[in-house]
Amino acid sequence: MSPVPGSGLAKGLAVTLRTMTKKTVTEQYPEHQPELPPRTRGVIGLFEENCTVCMLCARECPDWCIYIDSHKETVPPAAPGGRERSRNVLDRFAIDFSLCMYCGICIEVCPFDALFWSPEFEYAETDIHELTHERDKLREWMWTVPAPPALDPDAEDPKELAAARKTAEKLAAAEAAEAAASQPSGSTSSEPTAATATTPEPPAGPETKGGES
Repeated sequence: MSPVPGSGLAKGLAVTLRTMTKKTVTEQYPEHQPELPPRTRGVIGLFEENCTVCMLCARECPDWCIYIDSHKETVPPAAPGGRERSRNVLDRFAIDFSLCMYCGICIEVCPFDALFWSPEFEYAETDIHELTHERDKLREWMWTVPAPPALDPDAEDPKELAAARKTAEKLAAAEAAEAAASQPSGSTSSEPTAATATTPEPPAGPETKGGES
């Protein structure tokens, strides 16, 4: 059966009419900022105080987009007679976001919690070379990192906390058993209590003749 001429146009107009009667869901950006999920992967913020220049993030990055420079400084001994120590001082920490694929490996492997996900996404540039952001910009993004979610009161205790509590209970039980074993059975405390303490008698006065005092 051949289609009726003009049926396609009628169907298209019907779809248009149905769409016109529905409420629009378009958000007028940038007047209205979107509500992003708390775990949005926008940019990477740097908490510089926690960075020890271990280079683990740069070595594990599959795109090699993290650039770190540092130098060593000698730290004087903390006490007289001690020896000097050396520590790494961060000179440069930059991330090339034109290469970054937002895998999050650098954040996961950081052993000192120096890198965090920020939901910030408004960092577009007209020049690709300006997408390499230095540590000053990464530190600014650190203050846009949302606070971690609150702990679930009904959740199980972490394994570390449960192990520490179990160890403390074992130690307390061992100390109690040792104290009970060191005390002889049936013995009482050598210090007199308020009920068993005796009051000393007063000394007798000088005797006089005839037994009279």
